[in-house]
Amino acid sequence: MSQFNSISDLLHESGAQFRIFDMGRRISKISSGQFEKLEQGMIPYPLPYLHHAWLALMLWNSKDKKQNVVWFLKFPLDEQGFLVQAVRDDFLNRLMQNISQMLQKENLDQNNDALKDNPFSFTPDQEKMAMFHAQSATIIQQPASQFYTGTKAYFSGDLGWQNWSTLGYQGIADLAARLDEDNNNAYLLNAIPHLPAEPLRALCTCLEHVEPDHRIATALLRRLQEQLQTDPDETGNTNLVAALLRGLSNIHNEELKKATIQETLTSSYAAKAEVMAAIATRCNQSLQYPDLLSLYLEKLAVSEAGQNGFSRILADLMFIPVMRILILQAFRNPQRSEDLSAAIGVMFGASFENSTKN
Repeated sequence: MSQFNSISDLLHESGAQFRIFDMGRRISKISSGQFEKLEQGMIPYPLPYLHHAWLALMLWNSKDKKQNVVWFLKFPLDEQGFLVQAVRDDFLNRLMQNISQMLQKENLDQNNDALKDNPFSFTPDQEKMAMFHAQSATIIQQPASQFYTGTKAYFSGDLGWQNWSTLGYQGIADLAARLDEDNNNAYLLNAIPHLPAEPLRALCTCLEHVEPDHRIATALLRRLQEQLQTDPDETGNTNLVAALLRGLSNIHNEELKKATIQETLTSSYAAKAEVMAAIATRCNQSLQYPDLLSLYLEKLAVSEAGQNGFSRILADLMFIPVMRILILQAFRNPQRSEDLSAAIGVMFGASFENSTKN
């Protein structure tokens, strides 16, 4: 069997059509040209999450789209955010060995898995897997799941807003992935002001993977503003605020996003670890505004995330090259608070904290 020097070579030589996705902070496409540059070490991984590249490689037969396979792969990145070549080579060697063993078997069946026992494979969480299934079905022009029809009926308002308990999460994911079809965008605009917390939370965790238009963004923002006036210590309130931030995180209007995050950070919900994590993991591009980043760092330093949460969140953010530069600049701000200075000192050591005062 032919040996391949890269994953890109394998994909191109497979004869299948393919798409590559990042699966870290949200589901997003990676072009084949960009992926080749990543493999060659020409550019760092653009969307690192927890110091890794989280990938989905989707392959399908153009003549029979029911013949398709998805590989979920997790590769460590080096200190500069580049794909580790030795790890990629190890993955390819393991993959080719498994494929060779599969071909040597007399009876092949669907249980044969080329990634079996591969240390670089992973399984996305259920929410992200549902959204990936929904988006991949639209790509290969397959029908939505059996839950889609019932979900549309609920979001149209015909079933009553309290009758959501029989909804399947996959159906909500299907609807979010098909906003341009079946009047779904209008259904959401009608539903968002009325949705109970649970279906609204589920919807928002799907919308973070697509690009909601300005009308949906406005409807979500109104719900968030209402929620920010509630008691953060009441059960479920913090989860809903975090979810609404996630639902707004991929809209086009950067100014609206910035204002939304600023409003959240000046509310009582800024103390909540889950809210601070949602901003860092889903809204990190908005934190590239220095004034907003400074406000975020100040609030994070005194939040319920504690020192451990402060250190973990910033370690992840600083793995993104542009964020590392901006955060270090913010650390050197002479106007920073004593609380932030103390948190920096614990994270990096007193010598680093003292150096930022010079």
